[in-house]
Amino acid sequence: MLDDLMELPKESLSDLARVHSWLDAEGISSGEITSSRPIGGGTQNIMIRFVQGGREYVLRRGPRHLRETTNSALTREIEVLRGLANSDVPHPRLIAACTDTSVLGDSVFYLMQPVEGVNAFVEISDLHRSDPIVRKQIGFELVDALLKLGQVDPESAGLDHLGRVEGFIERQVDRWLTELRKYNSIDGYTCKIPHLEAVTEWLRANLPARSQPGLMHGDFHLGNAMITPDGPQIAAIVDWEMCTVGEPLLDLGWLLSTWQQPDGEDVAESKLAAAGNLATPEELLSYYSSRTERDLSDITWYRVLACFKLGILLEGTFARSLVGKAPRELGVWMHDRTIRLFNQAGLLIV
Repeated sequence: MLDDLMELPKESLSDLARVHSWLDAEGISSGEITSSRPIGGGTQNIMIRFVQGGREYVLRRGPRHLRETTNSALTREIEVLRGLANSDVPHPRLIAACTDTSVLGDSVFYLMQPVEGVNAFVEISDLHRSDPIVRKQIGFELVDALLKLGQVDPESAGLDHLGRVEGFIERQVDRWLTELRKYNSIDGYTCKIPHLEAVTEWLRANLPARSQPGLMHGDFHLGNAMITPDGPQIAAIVDWEMCTVGEPLLDLGWLLSTWQQPDGEDVAESKLAAAGNLATPEELLSYYSSRTERDLSDITWYRVLACFKLGILLEGTFARSLVGKAPRELGVWMHDRTIRLFNQAGLLIV
């Protein structure tokens, strides 16, 4: 059955054998698995591209050492991909899903259609490398994808249960300060985040009076987008495990905070930014503004909140790296990103 699959480790071969049996038992597909290879994607979950019965699939499952939230996060992704199926939001097309952990023995999983694209965080195509006009357009295409997501009605998509709309923005500061305080229990960790107190006070003092709830990705940045290799179009937005019903302007703030800044600093240090000639954050904001009826008068608040929230999330990896629960080099890199994000927030609140 498993022919020409030498690229995969033993555990992945076992997963494929079980998925093969599950597909057959469910009447979804039959035939030999003739090829497979691991593919990149999120930093935590495992993805394998394979061919069975002449059809290509991508298997997405949790990491070998599951975290407490892994299966619930993957189940959330499954729900979101189902909900987006009839939308024009670029996303991986769901083929089938299994939330019975006994099939693989630990993780829920799903199968999706392969996405033909590149992650411009880690690689760019020859066209992207050679054409500055295409590189600049990629930013606007990301904004277009974000606008499409903001137009999805959560209730019609069956996703309105994903978040608590009431009090969403009011909860954010305390929610993430609580997360940051948890790191103090980790041996060797001392919080040294610049501008933390000033940013916190500014966010509390400038809370928007109103918001327009909608579906949001929750981690919207270049690294979670697959770009078509022969153009600037977005082939798919990926990694939907933080999707919720909240304030879509936070997604826009997230994109702007992780984008290359006017001084050339790039939080993500992406391959795309290194190639140069990207649209500026202000150009992306202007483009969004010209295509939406949303009130953007508080967009600076959402940009600052994005820096605040993402910085605290990344700081968690640094804290865990101090006790060997994450690679030390990765932890140091994440801590540097936290500092950059809070420095950016400090400039925005001046």
